[in-house]
Amino acid sequence: MSQKYIVIKGARENNLKNVNVKIPKDKFVIMTGVSGSGKSSLAFDTIYAEGQRRYMESLSAYARQFLGNSEKPDVDQIDGLSPAIAIDQKTTSNNPRSTVGTATEIYDYLRLLYARIGVPYCPHHHIPITGSTIKEMIDKIMELPDGTRCTILSPIVSGKKGMHKDLIEKLIKEGYVRARIDGEIQYLEEVGPLEKNKKHNIDVVVDRIVKKDNRSRFHDSLETALNLSDGLAVLLTKEQETLFSSNYACKICGFSVPKLEPKLFSFNAPYGACPTCKGLGITQKVDLNLLMPDRSLSINQGGIRYYKNIVNTENLEWQRMKNLIDFYHIDMDTPIEDLPADQLDKILYGSDVPIAYTLHSRSGIVQQKNEYIEGVCPMIERRYQETGSAFSREWYGSFISDQECPTCHGARLNEQVLSVQVGGKNIYEWTQMSIKEARAFMKNLDLDPTDAKIANLIVREISNRLEFLDHVGLGYLSLDRLAGTLSGGEAQRIRLATQIGSKLTGVMYVLDEPSIGLHQRDNDRLIDALKEMRDLGNTLIVVEHDEDTMRASDYIVDVGPGAGIHGGEIVAVGTPEEIMANPNSLTGAYLSGRKRIEVPTKRRRGNGKKLRVVQATQNNLKKVTVDFKLGTFTVVTGVSGSGKSSLVTEVLTRGIQHKLGRAHVTPGRCKAIKGMENIDKIVEISQDPIGRTPRSNPATYTGVFDDIRALYAQTKEARMLGYDKGRFSFNVKGGRCEACQGDGILRISMQFLPDVYVTCDQCGGTRYNEETLQVRYKGKNIAEVLDMTVEEALDFFSNISKIRHKLQTLNDVGLSYIKLGQPATTLSGGEAQRIKLASQLQKKPTGKTLFVLDEPTTGLHSDDVNKLISVLQRLVDHGDTVIVIEHNLDVIKCADWLIDLGPEGGDEGGTVVVTGTPETVSQCENSYTGQYLKPLLERGK
Repeated sequence: MSQKYIVIKGARENNLKNVNVKIPKDKFVIMTGVSGSGKSSLAFDTIYAEGQRRYMESLSAYARQFLGNSEKPDVDQIDGLSPAIAIDQKTTSNNPRSTVGTATEIYDYLRLLYARIGVPYCPHHHIPITGSTIKEMIDKIMELPDGTRCTILSPIVSGKKGMHKDLIEKLIKEGYVRARIDGEIQYLEEVGPLEKNKKHNIDVVVDRIVKKDNRSRFHDSLETALNLSDGLAVLLTKEQETLFSSNYACKICGFSVPKLEPKLFSFNAPYGACPTCKGLGITQKVDLNLLMPDRSLSINQGGIRYYKNIVNTENLEWQRMKNLIDFYHIDMDTPIEDLPADQLDKILYGSDVPIAYTLHSRSGIVQQKNEYIEGVCPMIERRYQETGSAFSREWYGSFISDQECPTCHGARLNEQVLSVQVGGKNIYEWTQMSIKEARAFMKNLDLDPTDAKIANLIVREISNRLEFLDHVGLGYLSLDRLAGTLSGGEAQRIRLATQIGSKLTGVMYVLDEPSIGLHQRDNDRLIDALKEMRDLGNTLIVVEHDEDTMRASDYIVDVGPGAGIHGGEIVAVGTPEEIMANPNSLTGAYLSGRKRIEVPTKRRRGNGKKLRVVQATQNNLKKVTVDFKLGTFTVVTGVSGSGKSSLVTEVLTRGIQHKLGRAHVTPGRCKAIKGMENIDKIVEISQDPIGRTPRSNPATYTGVFDDIRALYAQTKEARMLGYDKGRFSFNVKGGRCEACQGDGILRISMQFLPDVYVTCDQCGGTRYNEETLQVRYKGKNIAEVLDMTVEEALDFFSNISKIRHKLQTLNDVGLSYIKLGQPATTLSGGEAQRIKLASQLQKKPTGKTLFVLDEPTTGLHSDDVNKLISVLQRLVDHGDTVIVIEHNLDVIKCADWLIDLGPEGGDEGGTVVVTGTPETVSQCENSYTGQYLKPLLERGK
């Protein structure tokens, strides 16, 4: 029996209540339930964690100390486990070097392709580059002036780890005296032991010659150098270093390319990376919009923000700049936008001639100077790099932004690498194509018979991976897209495509909502991909709320019935049909249509005011002009990659934030945003955690804990003991337990075993010392209050209106079950989002606040979506405006106004397909959203 099923007995992880469940193997299994019910605790923290732990246990103690620690989940027994692979959403890399190409390993195959069949072209003369002869190299040297000291080197080691002891000894035996090791010329006899684990470059000095008409000596030395290093030689003079290659060099200008190796095409290695930006594609430069945010002001009025507070003072920096201004006769009362370009250039980038000037310090010291005066831009950039002070770095950093590298223009690679082409494109141009375009390019790649034979396996591997990515609905992504800019769903589907490509069998995959960020149109392709993995002989356990995915599954486990302490039980198990027929299952009730989210009886028309975005061109947007009605619940829809986030987040949100004074925000490109005078505040509500540490909790985030502490400070006992509000904080000395510093737990490091967390024996996990816990209100101390659920606390503080109001908003958003002191790290994304919404609901509505949410239904069950829609409608009822990016049809059908972008993703998107009420959009034949919305609205009538 246990071979056909994964059998779990006594699972108690987090809120699970001694759960026993049987899950069929080699099937597509869905785990669902309301947010916080315990489905992720069962799928990830129990089943996956135990599968991972058992694999780790099979390794030696020595190997385990280098791997992440794995704790045994709180479960009695699990039988029938297969090797486990988790594909969750939390593994997106924010490393600026990580791209879609590197994450899918397609870039690694591309590097190999370009190294093996790539043809270098001279960037100046656009002709194919072939190897230089020794005669051509000598002709180039003879162009140098007589008397030039020349050193001929042979690069024999390039970026290889090791001590290279045998090589150095061999060179000494062969009569070589010097070598350039890691950039420094040394006597070989004096070279100390090299670091074993560090990459080294060794160029042996073949000859040192003073240039006269001595061609024969150069010929012999170059021949020796080329033989030593497989066709490469370096000419080093005082002014420059020239690489000669018998493999590749331009016949006209001598532009040469080193031997083509895969590492040369990596922007993460120094051999191929652009020397200016070190392979990042961006440099940190002073942003003139941050330095001069309002160019209608003059210098005297503070038009240059850096000098705003020191204009016409005795400050030495200002004195220096004032001397430059006087020297070039710059008018300080002219608005900056009206200053002649050459005068502004002198202020920004410095004088072009030395200037004689005098500085007077406040202490009476007089300094006479005659020098170039540094401009404000190079000065800020220099000080930003040099300062050791965090405060100063933050100040200089407020003028700096990431800008395209002026050398490589974002390509990340050096000129030599970019000169190599396959099929008429260099490797950067290749990665700029979308996955769909890249597939077509590979299909039509025309190679001669020899190259075709060499590249056969590589081309097949690249084509397969591109096909898998297109198959899971990611055809609109380009391979140079930064991994950190992907949504959780996109990142997860990339990893899913990689796993399909690996064609493993007998594996248990645990997935976390792979349908996130996917339009209904692309859902079928994802479901087919999941079924393909199952058909290979794998078990799929998918945490999911999407109705289409649930209907397509083989088996559903419904966890509930409620969330938190009200959940943690198995409500129903079985096929989708059995779940629908089960009267206890909330999921079944929504799947079968017994319960549903009702369509509103009327749509709001708004308050008559609007925000208009004019000609937005950010990313793939094609001069989009669109109106957002204020005082409405507006939803922006469209297929993945159609430009929703570009329009709402980058253009509208960043544009308003910039206008409202968030100087360090770079708005997306558009001609104008009109109607901003109707907005006084913009609030972005994401699913990011409310805090990064266990010290952060719902009580501290919503501010109710401040009121509770103030209440405790007013009690009779607290006043007698002289305790103020700070005494009841677990973050500062005084009232907290000093043994655990207010954490309530102690961490004990166990070397190659996982760290053990034990309850603090001094405070027993309460976080406070004994004296603080003696103060009670209605018989409860502060630690007992933190241990209450919102529901219990609401009853407990029912006669304190200030506290009750804040707790009531938490209750209204469906969080009655969470504890006031529950660590932020244990809250789900949906719970964190609703806590943020609750803290906004506490505030007095102004009617001028704009709320922006990006896919707020992530991780939410249909029942939670119902609660979320009620909260958002409540915000709009207060007179405020809510704009949501969403694929969930239940949210879309409840909107007052829809803006549908498309029609497709990537280059084929970026236009407005239709705007109007859900009923209007459902009648539009060109709108994919409308096609899926139409049957839903008809069912709701």
